[in-house]
Amino acid sequence: MKKKIVVLTGAGVSAESGINTFRDAGGLWEGHDVMEVASPQGFAKNPELVLDFYNQRRKQLFEVDPNPGHQSLVKLEEHFDVRIVTQNVDDLHERAGSSQVLHLHGELLKVRSTKNENEVLRWKKDLNLGDTCSNGHQLRPHIVWFGEQVPLLDEAIKITETADILIIIGTSMQVYPAASLINFVSPKTPIYFVDPKPSVNTLQYKNLSILEETAVKGVPTLVADLIDTKP
Repeated sequence: MKKKIVVLTGAGVSAESGINTFRDAGGLWEGHDVMEVASPQGFAKNPELVLDFYNQRRKQLFEVDPNPGHQSLVKLEEHFDVRIVTQNVDDLHERAGSSQVLHLHGELLKVRSTKNENEVLRWKKDLNLGDTCSNGHQLRPHIVWFGEQVPLLDEAIKITETADILIIIGTSMQVYPAASLINFVSPKTPIYFVDPKPSVNTLQYKNLSILEETAVKGVPTLVADLIDTKP
């Protein structure tokens, strides 16, 4: 039976493909206050602004490609049972070839009804005011906004609890509840953290190994080591 590897990924793994990270130090995202474009209140106040913001993000997605960080995780699947839990809303893991990906914060290429969160549609074009679900209600981006519940959190916890090895790539570990997932692995589970500015240390987690590298450099190195040392 293959060992289970759970991979938690954040904006850092997609940044080197050309996708801008979620927000800068000032809390701005593409020049917007995040609450203007990533909250129910922002959508209620100015839906056109919010829809246009995600239309631009969606267009950008078709201009970028998976990088060696994404691609190396696909190689890992040849030797391990790999589950990816990502905070990213892009589809770069899937386009690289990863087969088991859970999007904790939603997906750019999906939209949903504003009245029925279970009515989710695949969507690759612009989303505009007047685009409605089957019951005539406005559609919105299938994104978890600030102040909203994270519906897939329980599933992410269950996946993380099964990990024989945990890999964390390109995330600040500052966004909750996603950052709490590291606490759901066994104390004996090896943890590998790939980030140029790691926010956790070996005093906090005894079985932690840190690779102070970007995803493009660090992930291929780590994957090669894990495959080489596999029993």
